[in-house]
Amino acid sequence: MATGKNIRTYFNGTWHEGDTMIMRAADHGAWLGSSVFDGARYTQGVTPDLDRHCARINASARALMVNPTVAPEDMVEIVREGLSAYTPDAAVYIRPMYWGINGDVTAIVPQPEETGFAICLEEIPMAPATASTTLGRTRFRRPVLEDAVVNAKAGCLYPNKARMLTEVRSRGFGNALVTDAMGNVAESATANVFMVRDGVVFTPIPNGTFLAGITRARHIANMKADGMEVVEAVLTFADFEAADEVFLSGNMNKITPVTAFEDTSYQAGPVTSRVRDLYWDWALSA
Repeated sequence: MATGKNIRTYFNGTWHEGDTMIMRAADHGAWLGSSVFDGARYTQGVTPDLDRHCARINASARALMVNPTVAPEDMVEIVREGLSAYTPDAAVYIRPMYWGINGDVTAIVPQPEETGFAICLEEIPMAPATASTTLGRTRFRRPVLEDAVVNAKAGCLYPNKARMLTEVRSRGFGNALVTDAMGNVAESATANVFMVRDGVVFTPIPNGTFLAGITRARHIANMKADGMEVVEAVLTFADFEAADEVFLSGNMNKITPVTAFEDTSYQAGPVTSRVRDLYWDWALSA
């Protein structure tokens, strides 16, 4: 990403200081897009769900027909070694990556005999608890599995997200509320989405068009353990227009209140605040 500072890169079996060059011009991932990544966080001295993020990148690699080469538990240890160079109060984005190196006779299909692997660590601050965003509609939609590798956290999916963000930002919104091919809400351009109505929390049911995130699952588990009612359902724009609260769930900032969807305004309400408290209570005591 190289949007932060104090970058460290694990490549070819060792840690390097800085934004190290890792990919060659003819690598399959460089010109044919067979790259996957995952993102975890180090903050307040903890790495919430790091093991799950390391497991998910291996699943993403397989979805792109790239052979994962590092066991999740070994990846966790490599990350912890790299984090030892940061201060306990640092906020670090943790990004393991795989990419294809060789192609088949057509060059198109990545071959399993060699796989690129790296981990990038960079200091990126957590958003303040007071941070929020707004949502706008976009004409761009989430694809289905028959059209794209939506079952992976793949780099090739992000140009579509960039189109969504560029479109809504041109109209003054911070993020996009995105539908699937059927016109039902899937997620935002960058994170999973929840809404609250009459004290009940709703979130789009996973239907194969978006990754049901690790942080999303953690929020759902925390809320249910706290006695809150959480419903995965088919949701429309009209449901969000009738919501009392809306918030986003993603690894980068964990929870982000939404204060508007087009002309509908919301407060950063008590449920959103409670979900934030539940997450950090869990993360700091796990």
